[in-house]
Amino acid sequence: MPTNQNPKTYTVILQPIGRRAIIQEGMNLLEAAQSAGVELASLCGGIGACDSCRVRLESGALSQPTLEEEALFSQDELQAGYRLACQARPLSDVKIDIPPDSLTTPQRLQLEGQEAEVVAQPAVRAVEVTIPAPHIHDLRSDVTRTFDALRAAGEARRPTLHPALLSDISYVLRRENWAPRLALRGEEIVAVLPAGTPLLGLAVDMGTTKLAGYLVDLASGRTLSKAGAMNPQIAFGEDVISRISYAENKENGRRVLQERMVQALNDLIETMCAEAGAAHWQIVDAVIVGNTAMHHLFAGLPVAQLGAAPYVPAVSDPLELWATSLGLKTAPGAYVHLPANIAGYVGADHVAMLLATGIPETQRTALAVDIGTNTEITLTVGGRMVACSCASGPAFEGAHIRDGMRAAPGAIERVQIAGSQVRTQTIGEQPAVGICGSGILDAVAEMLHAGIIDRRGAFSKEHALVSQENGRSQLVLVPAEHSGHGRDVLITRNDINEIQLAKGAIRAGIDILLQVSGISAEEIQDFIVAGAFGTYISIESAVQVGMFPGLPRQRFQQVGNAAGAGAREMLVSLPRRQFAQNFARQVEYVELSAYPGFINKFSNALFFPESES
Repeated sequence: MPTNQNPKTYTVILQPIGRRAIIQEGMNLLEAAQSAGVELASLCGGIGACDSCRVRLESGALSQPTLEEEALFSQDELQAGYRLACQARPLSDVKIDIPPDSLTTPQRLQLEGQEAEVVAQPAVRAVEVTIPAPHIHDLRSDVTRTFDALRAAGEARRPTLHPALLSDISYVLRRENWAPRLALRGEEIVAVLPAGTPLLGLAVDMGTTKLAGYLVDLASGRTLSKAGAMNPQIAFGEDVISRISYAENKENGRRVLQERMVQALNDLIETMCAEAGAAHWQIVDAVIVGNTAMHHLFAGLPVAQLGAAPYVPAVSDPLELWATSLGLKTAPGAYVHLPANIAGYVGADHVAMLLATGIPETQRTALAVDIGTNTEITLTVGGRMVACSCASGPAFEGAHIRDGMRAAPGAIERVQIAGSQVRTQTIGEQPAVGICGSGILDAVAEMLHAGIIDRRGAFSKEHALVSQENGRSQLVLVPAEHSGHGRDVLITRNDINEIQLAKGAIRAGIDILLQVSGISAEEIQDFIVAGAFGTYISIESAVQVGMFPGLPRQRFQQVGNAAGAGAREMLVSLPRRQFAQNFARQVEYVELSAYPGFINKFSNALFFPESES
């Protein structure tokens, strides 16, 4: 927030990186980004002679556009908030959205996941046909003769044509000399393609923070290309509650959020098709998963009811929507399959994760945790599945942490405290400019083990590594002379509080599912950790801080982006798609806020376990 001191200072929030910079009045956005360790492209050296540092104002006030900006941007672009970071100076606290092209360092995006071997039985299949060309004695319409050719080949008894194909089918049939490849979804023709053209599918995991996309050959089930991106909706709120508020309280808010998501998905499609040497019109089917709020916002459904008790989704059954009606760049007749939601805060992404990890099929006692801004947990005991959702917040993404940032080059991802030494490892081995979720968890676990903090999270002021600033205790991880931005990277008491809230919510959810199922933590045979954050954390640190129960290490499995893997399974296999629909109905959802004793369990889970040091 602006201070009353002279000179004034302003807070600049840099999205989708998740970094905050506090700058003095008169500094520009490029300087703000550089001070926060966010590397914006600046080919001209910051004199306004190129457009490589373009950004977009989301909120707050900036200086008037310069002559350089007026020459570069149209009036519509200026009104939409586009500016050059090297030219624009904050006049208040501001929030800035940085397009991917303006960043010089890519952020780490979790695309890999444990993938099962699945026999390809996709919803759309390819059929090669030879259609008799029209002549003076055969005046059947182009569509009729196509249907007749399908019947004659035994491929469809009552074929239909997707309405979106009507505008081009006559042209395409003649271009292909009446020997096209038809893409059939059941008995509906959804694409008319050149003979031999591979049919492709799109699978996407729409996370609250990150997007992961996969381009798949439907005939073989092989992934041809994969790409990731930050969820552009971050600019409108770091968590789903903020986005629900924006969607319902801002004019055209829901439409804006949907359009930003669709544009991001189209960018992923373009990237993946270019890498695979394919065209977007080859994509004839799609499976897209996300939490219930992401699902609703993408589908254009109302979300106000998700933000207030009893948190009921508008729809929980699977949806089949026309891809082009949503604005996606696919074959004109392609459909998007949105799998079932379990509850208001347990969505199709969790269903996909359960499918990929085999939870619904196991005979073992297993617990699966998908950690994110909202953490979903399912426990299966004797074939019974119970699930809950924990508001773990964005702390593990670096938000609300003093030097927090998302997993990008220069982020501290590992911390070790040995005697009087603090050792750190950063992503890309770059000089430290902040700390991401896995590093924060490590740091707190190491501080607890070293006696720097007690089980309440309070600092030991007598410890040699603890320093004071304005009467407040802190731990310096990387001193200013060794950091990438010339400032200390440190951990404060408030940072520890944020981790206590996040880990406490997750542990309380686990404990309640154990209580509902009538078992103890020691009876868990398989403890599955999924999600981008779950991939990189130290299990030992998670146990040390009490987020996970102290089970033998071999019982834990870190499976990466299992939601993306599950989406791919549903894309290439109709039986797996149907199986997911069936078991989603069988999951028992536990609403934690209404569960007796939840507050006590959560309060107890805020404390750290007694250190064994």
